[in-house]
Amino acid sequence: MLPVRSGRFYTSARRHPWVLGKVADWKIPLGPYTPAQIVVAVGGGFVLFKSIALWSWMGPVPVVAWVLAVWVVRRPKVRGRTPLQAALGWMLLVWQPSGGRLGGRAARDCAPRPFHGGFTIEDASPPAPVPSSSRTAARPALRARPRRAAAAVRRSEPVGPASQVQQLLTLAGQVGGAR
Repeated sequence: MLPVRSGRFYTSARRHPWVLGKVADWKIPLGPYTPAQIVVAVGGGFVLFKSIALWSWMGPVPVVAWVLAVWVVRRPKVRGRTPLQAALGWMLLVWQPSGGRLGGRAARDCAPRPFHGGFTIEDASPPAPVPSSSRTAARPALRARPRRAAAAVRRSEPVGPASQVQQLLTLAGQVGGAR
């Protein structure tokens, strides 16, 4: 039995994740820091500084909670993505048009417009031969009608097979059927 061959590859993002505070072999103390940690550190520091009058009676508890929050967000995942990527994804989802996109543009429904059309029903079989006695009886009736009505009757009668398929079917009927 042949041994199972396996191979691995690593993208540059896995080998060198996006971190701040690492240059070659040197890194800042307790670092390197991810973008989420930097956002929590800067935002939390700003909130603590502006609200010092509210929490000063608690002593170092809010500062310790702030440092702990910076440490907690070092490797969080939201369905496999970093918090900033997840937040960006949610923001883009809210920003997308409700109908989606087609070719980079917002997909919109077409304006309704009336459909005007018609159809014609044609007889597929060739017209049956008319006996000569009825043909003579029909002629006086046509002559009694006005000219326009007779022209309309002549136009509505089938002239012959219109399509090539109908011509082939007519030819097959004359020869003796399809083989």
